[in-house]
Amino acid sequence: MAEFSGKEFELPGAAEVVATPEQIWAAIATGPGIDSWYMGRNEVEGGLGGVVRGSFAGYEPEMAITAWDPLERLVYGTQTEPDGRRIAYEFLIEGRDGGSSVVRCVTSGFLPGDDWEDEFEAMAAGGALFFRNLAEYVTYFAGRTATPVTVFGPPVSDWDRLWAALGNRLGLAGRPEEGDRVRIDLAGRAVEGVVYAVNPQTVGVRTADALYCFLQGFHGPLIACHHVFSAEAGDEQSWQEWLGRLAA
Repeated sequence: MAEFSGKEFELPGAAEVVATPEQIWAAIATGPGIDSWYMGRNEVEGGLGGVVRGSFAGYEPEMAITAWDPLERLVYGTQTEPDGRRIAYEFLIEGRDGGSSVVRCVTSGFLPGDDWEDEFEAMAAGGALFFRNLAEYVTYFAGRTATPVTVFGPPVSDWDRLWAALGNRLGLAGRPEEGDRVRIDLAGRAVEGVVYAVNPQTVGVRTADALYCFLQGFHGPLIACHHVFSAEAGDEQSWQEWLGRLAA
């Protein structure tokens, strides 16, 4: 087997949620379900040997399903590229008494090259946010389907300043922290929300009608990667204007 310079990685996540295995399976094994917590648009051809297709900012991965055990286990991943790059996702669901469940996800693969550190850091931060999104979705929005809204802001040179500016726009004195109560003003409408996830490269805000996700783009701009459950939660044009004002 060929050896490549790079990083073999495995990123585990686990959460106990007030949701049934059926609700979790719908979230991870259908296109509309994945759209409601992950990035971009997604399509699933279910069953062993099926395919999960994604589409985000011109990137269109196609991942083969290698395990399909409804309500229990789902595994899919990309083929290994010539430089050794690959990624796979394994989901495990365990139902509990009282209508709760434990959902686990292990993201694993290989990042090629001697400069894998920055990409790995971005992948770990983004992956942690999206797994938290899954838990938030099945807890607060199960049975509803979101429209993904993806918008790229202007390039950012000072991320500390940008995160502080985001906090100010949300009604805070500085960078958002988990548990902060915030307000989002969008197109003349103000909505209340709570910061449910924060790490060095991401912030997540939940309102009654949306999961609003802000990510540090890999060598690029701030990305708004939202999941909106109501037309009033905003579209791409309104969020493009919002990000423009944030960076001004």
